[in-house]
Amino acid sequence: MTKILLTLHVLAAIVAVGPVTVAASMFPPAARRVPATDGAVAVGTVQLLHRICRVYAGIGVSVPVLGLATALAMGVLGSGWLITSIALTAAAAGVLVAFVLPRQEELLEQLTADKPVEHSASVQLAMFTGIFNVLWATVTVLMIVRPGSTTGA
Repeated sequence: MTKILLTLHVLAAIVAVGPVTVAASMFPPAARRVPATDGAVAVGTVQLLHRICRVYAGIGVSVPVLGLATALAMGVLGSGWLITSIALTAAAAGVLVAFVLPRQEELLEQLTADKPVEHSASVQLAMFTGIFNVLWATVTVLMIVRPGSTTGA
């Protein structure tokens, strides 16, 4: 049962978190390129990247739920690495919901109104996206390494 939960957790992380981190990272440069390319196609690309971020952010809720179920089955619910991972996951979700998605929406509104995107706005979005990605990378490492784990893995 534990191996099944662990496998589901890893698959959920790959399927849910991977696409949102990649799409969020691609968004700022794609938004900056809109004026230099065919506007309608480029705006469509940026809209698609934003939609991927929104949808997979919702799907990403399954990752901590499966993670908690796995930790409970493994008997490591009180471990420091797990508590740290939970806190970092909450921080990553907060950055995504409070900073990344709203700024993507602001840039999309500018692009659909045929207004140029301010470089500083796209750089700020890239910064928040980078913070989100670093948080998720740290959680991923903690989930793989599991410091102090007694499972031998």
